Amino acid sequence: MNTYNNTIAASGGGFGRAFAENFLGEAPDWYKLTIAAFLLLNPLILYVSGPFVTGWVLIAEFIFTLAMALKCYPLQPGGLIAIEAVLMGMTSTDAVYHEVVENIEVILLLMFMVAGIYFMKSLLLYVFTKILISVKSKSLLSLLFCAVSAVLSAFLDALTVTAVLIAVAVGFYSVYHRVASQQPHHHHDHDHSNDEHVVEYHREDLDQFRAYLRSLIMHGAVGTALGGVCTLVGEPQNLLIAEKAGWEFVQFFLQMAPVTIPTFFAGLATCFFLEKIKMFGYGAQLPSAVREVLVNFSKEEEKKRTSAQVAELWIQGIVAVVLVFALAFHVAEVGIIGLMIIVLLTSFNGVVQEARIGHAFEEALPFTALLVVFFAIVAVIHQQHLFEPVTNFVLAQKPEQQPGLLFMANGILSMISDNVFVATVYINEVKAALTAGDITREHFDKLAIAINTGTNLPSVATPNGQAAFLFLLTSALAPLIRLSYGRMVIMALPYTIVLSIVALICVVYAI
Repeated sequence: MNTYNNTIAASGGGFGRAFAENFLGEAPDWYKLTIAAFLLLNPLILYVSGPFVTGWVLIAEFIFTLAMALKCYPLQPGGLIAIEAVLMGMTSTDAVYHEVVENIEVILLLMFMVAGIYFMKSLLLYVFTKILISVKSKSLLSLLFCAVSAVLSAFLDALTVTAVLIAVAVGFYSVYHRVASQQPHHHHDHDHSNDEHVVEYHREDLDQFRAYLRSLIMHGAVGTALGGVCTLVGEPQNLLIAEKAGWEFVQFFLQMAPVTIPTFFAGLATCFFLEKIKMFGYGAQLPSAVREVLVNFSKEEEKKRTSAQVAELWIQGIVAVVLVFALAFHVAEVGIIGLMIIVLLTSFNGVVQEARIGHAFEEALPFTALLVVFFAIVAVIHQQHLFEPVTNFVLAQKPEQQPGLLFMANGILSMISDNVFVATVYINEVKAALTAGDITREHFDKLAIAINTGTNLPSVATPNGQAAFLFLLTSALAPLIRLSYGRMVIMALPYTIVLSIVALICVVYAI
């Protein structure tokens, strides 16, 4: 009898251990315990402190899961928190669905545009390899990455440009990682996320190459914010603001120009300065051994490029031009244009097998799912009116003080939550004030400029502030180049300070 009981106890203990090990998989034990504590304490906090306090606690917990993205992908722990929020009555499934519908443009963009960029990787790698090899000055190259990203974001959108940057950086990294692991260039099945086979004397160069790519990618990511704020297609919330204000493409650009143009040049100056002072994670140079590998790779690719591959590059180039014009003239929603790009590229380049097409969606769909979870947290913010005290305070101030205060309020709240949601809340508030006759049309325009710039520029401070930054943090590239949440915050800090100060001065004195 005792033997039987011991067997049951052992099997029970084994089941318990197995359950604990399966929960959040390979995440550290302390992380699993933290998430479990969140889930257990949230109902108690709701009971003791009420929904308003609990709402802010849920935001803090979700930000924690984003900050620990390299320990565990945020979809699972963030999803558990979101599910619990619905079960506790902090929001409803209908409210979550409403947020998803309101942001369907962003979801379609992620699903199709990012996949479309996947089929352009050969062209992107070809072009950017030429640039990287040709421009030997790191400061000049960083300026180029930042400026080109800004210009592209102004006419395309920040997420699409970020997808381009990720594709290019992964391409660079995989080329050198194969060599560092003593694998030939054509060994396409090589796992570049595993350093187990990296030869010892290559490790130092690999680490420096990671730092080099990190700095370039962060310059480029900030560039997407600098350009994205300028036009109505640059960021998702810009379209909403333009719609509420009744501004067309050129009018939107001109309204924002007194703030965005000085900020753009301040951002470029910051980029150049950071590379010179070599602080905040910037200044790493491309190791000579890595440059040699990339040069050799480029030469080998040139030699063995077949007529079919040249034709592929031409098709990709033509479709890239079509993409730019389609986005610039906004012929359809960005995601629909992305689907068109997929059809064109796969049709004319012979990619007709389902399995080959499926690889294009591997990068974007996990993030798309994470974004829907994020919308559940946004639904909590909306339903519990967590930002209402700030709104009421700002609109109660003197009219001349409101643009500056609105800029700061939008900036701080965008760092905490999501700039699209914050912009949506505030533009609706000021539009309602205009409709009610509480403010003039001229004052409404000033507040709209403050909302757009406030949600787009200070939000570079944290990865959760901008969808493009969050996409970068949770992409396949981030663990390869050791780009964590904390490191992104530190690298973005000088940009956050400069852009916020310059933009605030322009909002107060130039509009």
